[in-house]
Amino acid sequence: MYLAPPNPEIRLRKLVDERENLIGQVKKLKAQVEQKKPRNGTEGPSPEGELLENGTDPHIQDLQRDASRQLSDLKYKLVKSEQEVTALEQNVTRLGVQVTRYKSVSENAEKVEDELKAEKRKLQRELRSALDKIDELESNNSHLSKRLDKMKANRTTARLPNDDLPA
Repeated sequence: MYLAPPNPEIRLRKLVDERENLIGQVKKLKAQVEQKKPRNGTEGPSPEGELLENGTDPHIQDLQRDASRQLSDLKYKLVKSEQEVTALEQNVTRLGVQVTRYKSVSENAEKVEDELKAEKRKLQRELRSALDKIDELESNNSHLSKRLDKMKANRTTARLPNDDLPA
């Protein structure tokens, strides 16, 4: 079963929202990392009471690794989102060109349709005129045929009495 792709504008909005969300997360994580950095340089027990090893708290190292991993994931998602936004923008541009082309074709088709309608009306008028002329000529022909028949009949009746006379 084929599902139509969602509206490009909706996808674009979602990607922009996701991008902004990811940028916000990146900033938040950077701020957290910056807050943790001053604590890493201090000696003494960490907030949890663990001892520092080589000047760093293991818990902070884990947090830094997690933050770094999240940061790289978010950067990857950001790049991917930007690529998708670019692709969608190109798609919107392409579809805009298609709309313009289809609109032009539609306008031309409507123009041709109007011309064909006008020509059809003209031909129908000519047809009605020709049919009226045919009816008139048939009526005239019928009238002339009747006159010819009458003339033949009159001629025949005019000859009969002459033929009856002895010669």
